[in-house]
Amino acid sequence: MFGIGFPELMVVFVACPVIFGPGKLPQIGEALGKGAMKTTQGLLVVLAVCIAASGAWAADQTASVATLKKRAAQGEVEAQFTLGVLYSKGEGVPQDEAEALKWFRLAAAQGHARAQLNLGLLYATGEGVPQDEAEALRWFHLAAAQGEAGAQFNLGVLYYTGEGVPQDDVQAYKWFQLAAASFTAKPDQDKAVEARNRVAARMTPAQITEAQKLAREWKKS
Repeated sequence: MFGIGFPELMVVFVACPVIFGPGKLPQIGEALGKGAMKTTQGLLVVLAVCIAASGAWAADQTASVATLKKRAAQGEVEAQFTLGVLYSKGEGVPQDEAEALKWFRLAAAQGHARAQLNLGLLYATGEGVPQDEAEALRWFHLAAAQGEAGAQFNLGVLYYTGEGVPQDDVQAYKWFQLAAASFTAKPDQDKAVEARNRVAARMTPAQITEAQKLAREWKKS
């Protein structure tokens, strides 16, 4: 199982005005500390992604929840994702982890990257579903494959800490490098770069070269 790190993540997930609410993200130093990288940092990017996701609902206030449910039931992926957000937060509907999971799962199955990211988070934290490291990693990988920076960052954290996967600094560096390139906001880019540099500090030059090569090859694939 994920060990100590993911319960720490779960606290962040719950204590924030849900994952989609407003809130100040911890600074990189607070998350990483002076020693080993805390897995808590792995959720910072998830928080940022989901905060942005709630804006879609705010911009569509004229659509009732009933209308949103109708669109979601017809298979509209953005409606499914937004319902997952609303049920997770309890915004416009009673907070319901099972419903949030249901709609995230449907959107994720259609290839919605942020839904895949959130679904991976739910499996990682055990929110509304039994904690399952294999499922968390599967959804993080699927989201990362679409260029979802949050998922790429989360994979970097897991490979750095060796939680749910064999510890691998080369893979951690690769995913942090990719996340730094995928993020659009400079503060998020800076966090990914700092995380990458912390990994690099304990790597050999040959390992860094290999990680950079893997990142380039991944982008081309």
